[in-house]
Amino acid sequence: MRIPGRTVALFASAAALAVALGGCKPPPEGADGKPQYPVHFDTPSARAHITPRALFARGDSGTGVRELQARLRQVEWLNDGPTGEYDDLTEQAVSGFQGKRGLPRTGRTDTVTWQRLAAMTHLPGKWELYLMGGQPAAAPDPRCLTGRVLCVSKTSRTLRWMVDGRTLTTVSVRFGSQYTPTREGVFSIYWKSRHHVSTLYDSPMPYAMFFSGGQAIHYSYDFAARGYAGGSHGCVNVRDEGAIASLFAQVRDGDKVVVYR
Repeated sequence: MRIPGRTVALFASAAALAVALGGCKPPPEGADGKPQYPVHFDTPSARAHITPRALFARGDSGTGVRELQARLRQVEWLNDGPTGEYDDLTEQAVSGFQGKRGLPRTGRTDTVTWQRLAAMTHLPGKWELYLMGGQPAAAPDPRCLTGRVLCVSKTSRTLRWMVDGRTLTTVSVRFGSQYTPTREGVFSIYWKSRHHVSTLYDSPMPYAMFFSGGQAIHYSYDFAARGYAGGSHGCVNVRDEGAIASLFAQVRDGDKVVVYR
């Protein structure tokens, strides 16, 4: 049966109006002008299987990784660091955290994992982020710019070994507690003792370099193990044994020590 041209035009207009008002979208046409099937529809169930985007993964580094590690320490899934390096220990900690909460154990920190961890923890403070050292050093005190100087900043908790204004080595350090503070001022090394043991506290003080009474710069096993969670009895603690061994070999009696804020 032949359909009048006017009737065909009316049908076409009605179809266009239905699409404009929210009806089904017609399938796209192929090169031959015919509709192409099947048509894919993005449903909620399909979206649920999309893998969350990875924020951090093994091999990454930086401040974001350092915060991740600090938060993992808060929930006792990580005992090392923070280091700022997404290493095997961090990957294992993330995988364990994910498995405990029914998430896929990928070891990568995706958006879902991060949101779950953030909800269970607080924003880490500076010394949580740098619990085991690694923080940037403060600018040297002007009194450190001439001669051979052990330049110790209480603000950044760092020690610079400087010769004629040039920094040769920088290490993280720890100071005395509120009741046994490390003295501030300008001093000089008056005695070095490689295998020293404190007679007052009966504790080892390897690579001790004394600069004020019983206060010395020395290696600390406790600092190496606990970081800034502990404190000294007034000495300047160093946690890097290799670095303090090198300093001990270079520093001479009479070299200047500057302790400042």
